[in-house]
Parts: sequence; C-alpha cells; structure tokens
Amino acid sequence: MFEDAIQDYTQKIRFYIPYEPVAIPYLKNTKAMSQDEQRKREGELILKKIDPSDYVVLLDERGKEFTSQGFANYIQSHMLSGVKNLVFVIGGAYGFSGDVYARQNAKIALSQLTFPHIMTRVIFAEQLYRAFTILKGEPYHH
Repeated sequence: MFEDAIQDYTQKIRFYIPYEPVAIPYLKNTKAMSQDEQRKREGELILKKIDPSDYVVLLDERGKEFTSQGFANYIQSHMLSGVKNLVFVIGGAYGFSGDVYARQNAKIALSQLTFPHIMTRVIFAEQLYRAFTILKGEPYHH
C-alpha cells in the first residue's frame, strides 16, 4: 500500500523533474546493535549514495518547518541557484550519525510529529509533488 503510493507520487514528480528515490537496505540483526552502532552503519550506507557535489537536506525533527507554499519556494530557490542535485535524506529510527550531520547542507522538518519511516517517505513524496503543482499554478494544492 505505501510502496504503491510512493511509486504513484514518483511518477507524478517525474512529470516535472528527473527524480529517483533511493532507499538503503534495512539493517539486519539490529537487536545485537546499540542505537549508536545502528546510526553509524546506516550513516555509512547513506554517505555511499551521496556525491560530493550534492546539496544534502536532512529531514530532521529539529529542522526548519515550512508551509506547503514555503516548501515550494524552498525547492524553487534551490533549482534557481544552480544546485545540480538536491538530495533529501530520511533517517532511520534513531536519527542520523554524526558523519551524516557533518555532511548535511540543511535540515528541514516535515512536522514536529514522529512518523514511521515508510509513512515519512509517502508524506515527503506527496509534499514534493504538491510543491511542483504550486510552482506551476496547478489546482492540486487547493
């Protein structure tokens, strides 16, 4: 159900921009790992997917919150700034490792609420699609 929604929004977003969601594999045997070790291992997998020239935005509870219109403006400002790849990263259950925080260019929050990872992926994809419909003046946002 959630994967279908992610695929649906992915197709819609691709109407506006080249877009490819990338998911790292879930860690195995996490019961034997501390939270710090899980963050570290997830961080290593995340950083392998990021190029040096990417502009990295972490979805983090301590990040800047936006309205949908404000998020659309945020996307537009980065598109106009010459950023080649704008990369949004959703963390695992225990957040990001220090190395991922050190690599980030910005942090944004979807909400002060906490959502399961899979729901965050759907919510973010929907908001990204909504941002492009706002920028194009399309009626979806209403």
